[in-house]
Amino acid sequence: MALDKNGIAKRIAKEVKDGFYVNLGIGIPTLVANFVRDDIEVEFQSENGVLGMGPFPFEGEEDADIINAGKQTITTLAGASFFDSATSFSMIRGKHVDLTILGAMEVAENGDIANWKIPGRMVKGMGGAMDLVASAENIIVAMMHTNKRGASKLLKKCSLPLTGVGCVTKIVTNLAVLEVKDNMFHLIERAPGVSVEEIKEATEGTLIVNGEIPEMVL
Repeated sequence: MALDKNGIAKRIAKEVKDGFYVNLGIGIPTLVANFVRDDIEVEFQSENGVLGMGPFPFEGEEDADIINAGKQTITTLAGASFFDSATSFSMIRGKHVDLTILGAMEVAENGDIANWKIPGRMVKGMGGAMDLVASAENIIVAMMHTNKRGASKLLKKCSLPLTGVGCVTKIVTNLAVLEVKDNMFHLIERAPGVSVEEIKEATEGTLIVNGEIPEMVL
């Protein structure tokens, strides 16, 4: 059974370690804060100038003045701080973020990522994506394995305008967990009930499968 967006976020939360400073991109990545273990301390950073984000607020408890980079209302934890974008991007460019979690429209087998623009569609701009991928050394992508037409989003080469080149280290989709190394996708885990053959059929890029592939533990 393929994962839903919360399932993807729940699996990625297992990659978050005690003491990490983590940047969450727009979309599925914002859900990760809801699933981080209670027994570890993690600081979530948003490039609009927040350090110490918590889970999404319950309905009726939203504060319209406290938002993330995607303009979603958020909660803040004790000790959270707010600052200007110059300070926020100094943190990012200075490599003070341990883990960056981003959404993507396409990822290539060499680690290229396209996540900001579809030609012909109006967009407000790239936002902080290019700074994040240029500065981060540990980038996990949260995405659906295929698009709405069933075509693979894990490609030999991205067809959309690139955000970053050769920067993605790991991908968690609704079907699988994959590492990007040696210009190939390496299958690490499969979603519960999803077969290796299904993942092969859904992956256009070169997919390496070594031995028995375990199911994800959520």
